[in-house]
Amino acid sequence: MTTREQNQPRPRGFASLDERRQKEIASRGGRAAHANGTAHKFSSEEARLAGRKGGETVSGNREHMAMIGRRGGEARHARRAASRVQSVPNEQNGGHAQGAGEEKKSSGLH
Repeated sequence: MTTREQNQPRPRGFASLDERRQKEIASRGGRAAHANGTAHKFSSEEARLAGRKGGETVSGNREHMAMIGRRGGEARHARRAASRVQSVPNEQNGGHAQGAGEEKKSSGLH
């Protein structure tokens, strides 16, 4: 017997279905609710409040926010470093730097 079998019950009902089948059933339910006119549609005010509530919840987690900031800084650094490498003159393009808006000329063979 595996650890899962000892400690966790098997999923039942909707949870026991594979992901494709769950999506199929949920999609049918959504279409039926819209067809009956019973589907909830957010007003712009409701959507704004929901977004604010989610933002407050996420930003309350300092560790999570620090991780997001760190990843953004690392991504920016990588983009800037790559841009500097492209602008360095090299022998392949006649000793001229390739600017950000310039494309390398292709020989037409792909």
